Amino acid sequence: MNKNLKNAKRERNIEMYEAILTLETVDECVRFFDDLCSVSELRAMEQRYHVARLLHEGHIYNTILEQTGASSATISRVNRSLMYGADGYEIAFKRLDERKNQGEAK
Repeated sequence: MNKNLKNAKRERNIEMYEAILTLETVDECVRFFDDLCSVSELRAMEQRYHVARLLHEGHIYNTILEQTGASSATISRVNRSLMYGADGYEIAFKRLDERKNQGEAK
């Protein structure tokens, strides 16, 4: 395979991430992801996010398994992302928590 073609496949489609940042409401996000992903892809991402949130809140594996139905392999993979990943979950959790706290302060 041509080396340039191989590298092109590995590059991220930054425009897609920029498109996500243009969405203004939860409804717009839902509609965009409904168009972009299959139902099973969405459910898998939603489950991983739920697992990440519960791990972040300090829940144990058995509780997470019961609440989400995720496999222990999925829980472990998400936990690795929380511990050694790019901090994407942490950024989102912090901002969501700040919004929640600002809403309660009003």
